[in-house]
Amino acid sequence: MPKPAIAFTAAPTPEAQAALTRLTGAYGQAAARDADIVVALGGDGFMLQTLHDTRGLDVPTYGMNRGTVGFLMNDYDEDGLVARLQAAEEAVINPLRMTATDTDGTVVEALAINEVSLLRAGPQAARLRILIDGRERMDELVADGALVATPAGSTAYNYSAHGPILPIGAGVLALTAVAAFRPRRWRGALLPQAARVRFEVVNPQKRPMMAEADGTSVRDVTCVEIASAGDIRHRLLFDPGHGLEERLLREQFT
Repeated sequence: MPKPAIAFTAAPTPEAQAALTRLTGAYGQAAARDADIVVALGGDGFMLQTLHDTRGLDVPTYGMNRGTVGFLMNDYDEDGLVARLQAAEEAVINPLRMTATDTDGTVVEALAINEVSLLRAGPQAARLRILIDGRERMDELVADGALVATPAGSTAYNYSAHGPILPIGAGVLALTAVAAFRPRRWRGALLPQAARVRFEVVNPQKRPMMAEADGTSVRDVTCVEIASAGDIRHRLLFDPGHGLEERLLREQFT
């Protein structure tokens, strides 16, 4: 198998930048548009940024952990990288598409690989009306907020908010409440991946909320629509036996 053209990219931290210098010296550096594989050096946050930056290239991305969490990353090792890339397993994930409208009527669209979250932006609890595919499913959720997570993002903020871990390929999304007050014990629901979720903010002037999608923040939202972006795919590479399926299973037993 011919040696792949690799485009290395790295977080701005000293550790990641030092790794970038060593790896490009050993394996060369291709432009992203000409690469067979992108190798991202950093943590999960940098991996998400890299996936967004290379979205239009349809090139697989292999991450090596030079950050902190590293759930989406492989172990860092400078030796034998070409063989690791050639043996890597691919996982394909779809992001969420957020359409948020604020009190001025401004509409903001953004993509989120992990989750779209709505959080209160004031001292009072938020009040949300929830519709699924145009049908009202909850007339009022009183909580600090709510989120919709993909399977790839289900171990992140969603899991911290006591949401479920979702297997890759399960075809579902997690709708999870954040510190629900009423219904007090309601933590959320599992939705088909094709579902369209709409949150409407009740009394946004008195109870302001913000929406967040992978670094894109919208303040003073009145409604937020969320749907899986099936037309967009991200290709992630993992060492054999350490793919997303295995990681999601392992997370549930540790």
